Amino acid sequence: MSIGAGLVRSAERFALIFTHPFKALRGRIDRWIFTRLKRVPGPVAVSRRRVYILPTRFGYAFGLLLVVMLLGAMNYSNSMAFALTFLLAGIGLVAMNRTHGNLVNIAVRAGKVGEAFAGGLARFPLELENPARAQRYALRAGWSDHAPEASTDLASGASAALVLSRPAARRGWLPAPRFSVMTEFPVGLFHAWTWIELDMACLVYPRPAAPGLRPPSASGGAGLRPGARSGQEEFAGLRGYQRGDAPRSIHWKSLPKLRLPQVKQFTDTLDDEFWLDWEALPASWDAERRLSQLARWVLDAEAEGRPYGLRLPGLALAPSRGDLHRHECLKALALYEAAA
Repeated sequence: MSIGAGLVRSAERFALIFTHPFKALRGRIDRWIFTRLKRVPGPVAVSRRRVYILPTRFGYAFGLLLVVMLLGAMNYSNSMAFALTFLLAGIGLVAMNRTHGNLVNIAVRAGKVGEAFAGGLARFPLELENPARAQRYALRAGWSDHAPEASTDLASGASAALVLSRPAARRGWLPAPRFSVMTEFPVGLFHAWTWIELDMACLVYPRPAAPGLRPPSASGGAGLRPGARSGQEEFAGLRGYQRGDAPRSIHWKSLPKLRLPQVKQFTDTLDDEFWLDWEALPASWDAERRLSQLARWVLDAEAEGRPYGLRLPGLALAPSRGDLHRHECLKALALYEAAA
């Protein structure tokens, strides 16, 4: 081992021993905060009483440096050393005040939480707002204040969006845990933070099965067919006038040629009822495998643009299509145990 590497390891070991009591203090502060933290819908205004501040490792080193400089100035009775020490101490105090004030009075609210699939990432959007006149810099957020995920600057009266992500291991509702908003602006000597727990949750859909398996033919037809019932979608030709036909349906342009009233006839396009049925799946499959396959079929049917219905034990969603119907079907699959 080289001399340089040995010195680095010795310095790291000294820093760990030196800061261990402060880390224990930090842990006690957080545990005290958690006992009083409540889950709220938001927005949350970060008041001065909600902001906590401690030195960073650079702040501890800076404080130690000031102590050494003060001892040297006292030992040599050097007025210039005293002046430099007190100047640096004043800069440190100003930095502490600015770090604390950089976090005070911001507002934090929950954004619109989307959906996710099991095995992916659930994203929880946050909106930070600065109602004060002063600008805010280097605001960060994360599930842990030691590992922030996103950061932003806020001008006066402006707002910004931050997104925190979390692994979605299982289907169902995934509530957002408490998170921290923090800052070390302007010089990184102090770490100011606050804990917030907003009432927001992400709906996690079942993990879709691999593509390839098609729904059983018994679950519905394989396409679209023109229907014979009258409707208002497609023109199907003319027929002779019958008593009771509405005057607006008469084809007046053909009257001079045919001398007999003709009525316009329309037909609708009928869709075969296409059902994604729980009972159509093999009996040997467990519930999670069935839900996974049904989720795949919902996505495939929506991509093909064909109406589809969903049958689960105790629940049936009529055939339809579109984003809303897709969401309702996947939501029923995600919450199957609660609905059963």
